[in-house]
Amino acid sequence: MSNLMTVTEVASLAAGVGGLGYAKVRAPRVYWSVVGLPVTWGRFSLTYRSTMEVCGLTVQPSGLRAFVTRNMARREVRPVPAKVRRVSPTSTGLRVSLRLPAGLEPADVAAASERLRHAWGVRSVNVVEARPGVVELRMTGYDVLARVRMPRRLKASGPMVVPVALREDGTVFYRDYRQVPHALTLGANQSGKSVYQRNLIAGLARLPVGLVGIDCKRGVEQTRYAPRLSALATTPQTASELLDVLVAEMEERFDLLSAHGVSDLWELPESVRPVPLVVLIDEVAELFLVSAKKDEERRDRMVQHLVRLAQMARAVGIYLEACGQRFGSELGKGATMLRAQLTGRVVHRVNDLQTAEMGLKDIAPDALQAVTRIAPDRPGVAVAGDTSGGWSLIRTPEMSAEVAVATCRQFADLTPEPDFLKPFRP
Repeated sequence: MSNLMTVTEVASLAAGVGGLGYAKVRAPRVYWSVVGLPVTWGRFSLTYRSTMEVCGLTVQPSGLRAFVTRNMARREVRPVPAKVRRVSPTSTGLRVSLRLPAGLEPADVAAASERLRHAWGVRSVNVVEARPGVVELRMTGYDVLARVRMPRRLKASGPMVVPVALREDGTVFYRDYRQVPHALTLGANQSGKSVYQRNLIAGLARLPVGLVGIDCKRGVEQTRYAPRLSALATTPQTASELLDVLVAEMEERFDLLSAHGVSDLWELPESVRPVPLVVLIDEVAELFLVSAKKDEERRDRMVQHLVRLAQMARAVGIYLEACGQRFGSELGKGATMLRAQLTGRVVHRVNDLQTAEMGLKDIAPDALQAVTRIAPDRPGVAVAGDTSGGWSLIRTPEMSAEVAVATCRQFADLTPEPDFLKPFRP
């Protein structure tokens, strides 16, 4: 009888270990909650002070406390680390709020993030400044980007906010057009650039906005989304005419703002507010390249219109979303000026460092190394940066073209049909 009980206990133990091993691979959130979180929390609590000392994140205290310790208690004044204010578990990691002592700044903690990651045995440590003097350590317990699963409940606040991808720290990456009106997406073939665009278009299709497509590859990418497009240009000539119309519409909207004494589209009464427009440009380099000298005038006019839209159209609710493999000064006059106005940047795997520099060097130079480390077998992984200098590693969930097309058909009734776009309706 005792032998039978022993065998049963061993079998139960083996099943439990096997179950944990299966969960670690196939259900990492479950494994983290059951095993990883308690272990990491305990390791952090036991080694916090010594780890901060080794990483150079302590300072000599000053003021009354140091005076009392040194002169009245007759004890050595030891360097102090940041004070732990709050520890919060999440389904993907651990968040720790720290109050920085005088002499430490968020950049000091961010510079030591790799050392902290190894010390506490977590996948990554991201440092976010919550407010002056307070930072948050966002620890990730496992590779969140290995299998991207967007949260069921997405907290998208605002009329022009689209959830597009998942960040490395487990939070959602939103494309907020009111905060970052124009963006540039770069990436080599098979890097996941098209999947990013599908997620973006599927998200925009659900919003009461107009989508304007420019696809000079004869429309091979965007024609399929025709049910949800208010306009589509598939040749350079048609694109030039469409941009003429968009610039004229921009000027009319500025007259409308002036008549109502406001400076932004969203300050207008809803009854007179024009529909916001998102201009989706697939392979933006095609607008710059010409095969004959006679086409140069048209090219220059298109580039001039794009620069004007990028500089001014945000206030009137016209936003640019440009996509391409490369985008630099070699394309010709106006390319660098236009790129400077596209403040949102998403760079997927690229074929050379120069392409990565085109997208990120002017806004987030620290992210260049991360781009060059993106593996070819991880399509959809990209670096998202903005003019604040911040950046994050993201990955878009897999979405087939059929799903994106079905979404466009489902919300086709939301497609606005303004008169000025009537000649370009697909």
